[in-house]
Amino acid sequence: MSVIQQLNGGGIYLICGLIVAFIAAVCIVFLVRAWRIGKALGMDTVKMKRAVTSSATFSVLPSVGILLGVLALSGSLGVPWPWLRLSVIGALHYETQVADAAAEQLGISLSAGEMTTQAFPTIALLMSVCIIWGMVLSALFNRKYTDRLRSDGPARGEKAGKQGGFGDQAMSAMFIGMVSAYLGSYLGGLISGNGLFTFTGSWTPLAVALAAALAMAVFTWLSERKGMAWLESFSIAGSMLIGMLAAVLIGH
Repeated sequence: MSVIQQLNGGGIYLICGLIVAFIAAVCIVFLVRAWRIGKALGMDTVKMKRAVTSSATFSVLPSVGILLGVLALSGSLGVPWPWLRLSVIGALHYETQVADAAAEQLGISLSAGEMTTQAFPTIALLMSVCIIWGMVLSALFNRKYTDRLRSDGPARGEKAGKQGGFGDQAMSAMFIGMVSAYLGSYLGGLISGNGLFTFTGSWTPLAVALAAALAMAVFTWLSERKGMAWLESFSIAGSMLIGMLAAVLIGH
């Protein structure tokens, strides 16, 4: 039995399925409790139904991006594990990047042909541990942080909303650094390996990144300048789809 067949085995499906089912049950419990509390507070039932419908509708297209991530990772990690990661706490950009980086450090590529029974636990462990700190820090400090937000006054909150706090700036800096590191590796390979104007090999990821970036710019422009705010929820998934389409067109 191959490694990918083992990763798609019934036992792993059962374990991951039970965890996903538990998370889904928790979501339903919170949904029911929120509905009951809303009615207890005297909220309009029509508006509550409208909020539920709009939330469910706007969750469909972004979920396409998650599905694409599961499909992209399933070829090397099997279906159950990516399904579990992206259903519970994982983020699409995080899971794919960490899995790829872990595989690279192990000296393999993220593909079914090179995956081994020794490499998968290491990749799965890193995918889990590196993102666990959000839960840990929330459990330890979220109540204190919430109390601080409540005690801040409207003026301070308004100022923070306009200028952005340290967390927003740190996240933006980290994301820019991460993107620069990935693009830098391909630019380095393009320049040192093939020559600046020899478009073979390393130029494909750069072209895909450019296509996705242009798509995101268009989505942002439409949502901010043309009053199409609803596009903001679909911008990441749409940019991914356009980037993948660009990869298919360039590859052929």
